[in-house]
Amino acid sequence: MIEFQDVHKTYRVAGREIPALHPTRLIVPAGQVFGLIGHSGAGKSTLLRLINRLENPSGGTIIVDGEDVTAFDADALRGFRQQVGMIFQHFNLLASKTVADNVAMPLNLAGRLSRKEIDQRVAQLLERVGLSDHARKYPAQLSGGQKQRVGIARALSTNPKILLCDEATSALDPQTTASVLQLLAEINRELQLTIVLITHEMDVIRRVCDQVAVMDAGRIVEQGPVADVFLHPQHPTTRRFVQEDEQVDENEQRSDFAHVAGRIVRLTFQGEPTYAPLLGTVARETGVDYSILAGRIDRIKDTPYGQLTLAITGGDMEAAFARFTAADVHMEVLR
Repeated sequence: MIEFQDVHKTYRVAGREIPALHPTRLIVPAGQVFGLIGHSGAGKSTLLRLINRLENPSGGTIIVDGEDVTAFDADALRGFRQQVGMIFQHFNLLASKTVADNVAMPLNLAGRLSRKEIDQRVAQLLERVGLSDHARKYPAQLSGGQKQRVGIARALSTNPKILLCDEATSALDPQTTASVLQLLAEINRELQLTIVLITHEMDVIRRVCDQVAVMDAGRIVEQGPVADVFLHPQHPTTRRFVQEDEQVDENEQRSDFAHVAGRIVRLTFQGEPTYAPLLGTVARETGVDYSILAGRIDRIKDTPYGQLTLAITGGDMEAAFARFTAADVHMEVLR
């Protein structure tokens, strides 16, 4: 759906060229939820705004649904932007207009539907986001989560092919974040909409995204399926995000394990093996003893996963390691 071919963006500040995005190659498959994660200033907002040409690239080519959008003139760009919905961090609702009027605004600007058709479309959208009873209210009468649902309904009003989410949950509390992410997942599944979502929280990526690109200092430093990047991070920036999400300090953990006897390994399970009684079976077959030093079982989107850090002593350790590998469990020897 979206392809960046050596796209870069530079700003001129006080006579100096400041690179916000270095030459970037990126492919976003159609129908997926694609996450961009990075700390403030990493370049993720610039990259997102290049997709719908809210920012113009300094060079390179942006292909969206087979068309070179970098070659569009003003008229073509207006038509293209009606195919791209956008959800903002701080909602960007008009305070003087009702919920229904905010959702109807893109349709009124497009000028293609009658008043009756617009009213029907708005009613459908508000029902879809669970706000049918709030149509005549004003933004000031809504909670943060409700305001963001209005923003989602407005973004969907023109039946876009792509939905861009600019830190759509960072202004919300955890419970409201979960409900908004669930709504976005349902929209993606039901409408087969391509969603590009930027965030600085790994938990948001884990809950809703299919693929992720990790950004640092204007560059994509790691990308791939969320399960691969989340469970086996390669770049230091990615590892920091994962540790922040798991609330783990790797240096403290190493210190805690310093006096633990035996070999220390980290096992990663995905899918059905997550719930299999593998540890007990391997212990009985190979005679090893184990103690669990750390661990978690959770989900990456719809896939269960588990990670356990074990201290293993006695028995036939090599046979135990071979059994883990044969059971399609990823094993990393930490010591």
